[in-house]
Amino acid sequence: MDVVDEDIQKQIEDEIKGMTFTKNFRSPSAEEWYVFLPSFKDPVTGGAPGKAIIHYNLYDTKHIFINTTIIFDDPALHRNELHRLVYAVSDEIVNRLVGYADTLLSVHSGENSYNAEYKQ
Repeated sequence: MDVVDEDIQKQIEDEIKGMTFTKNFRSPSAEEWYVFLPSFKDPVTGGAPGKAIIHYNLYDTKHIFINTTIIFDDPALHRNELHRLVYAVSDEIVNRLVGYADTLLSVHSGENSYNAEYKQ
């Protein structure tokens, strides 16, 4: 049984509840979203601590495959003890921005970086 510390669980819930996005159109086949979290920020700009880049690979009309890259710039999100938070927030970003499409995910967050595959 996987047990999550109550403080971390509360922080996860607070970050997901307060998460907002700003969309920046990149091209007909890609989007860039800035991800804002209540407790984190970009140390250089003071703005969004992360961004999601979604690239749509379209193969004829039957198969759509999406490559998603999430980059977290706040060094606090690179600490190993926040792995569960990074994973939960990244999962929520995929759910909100990509939905249930087949997706390859790459998360860049220091020690908490990982790759995942979402399949229907």
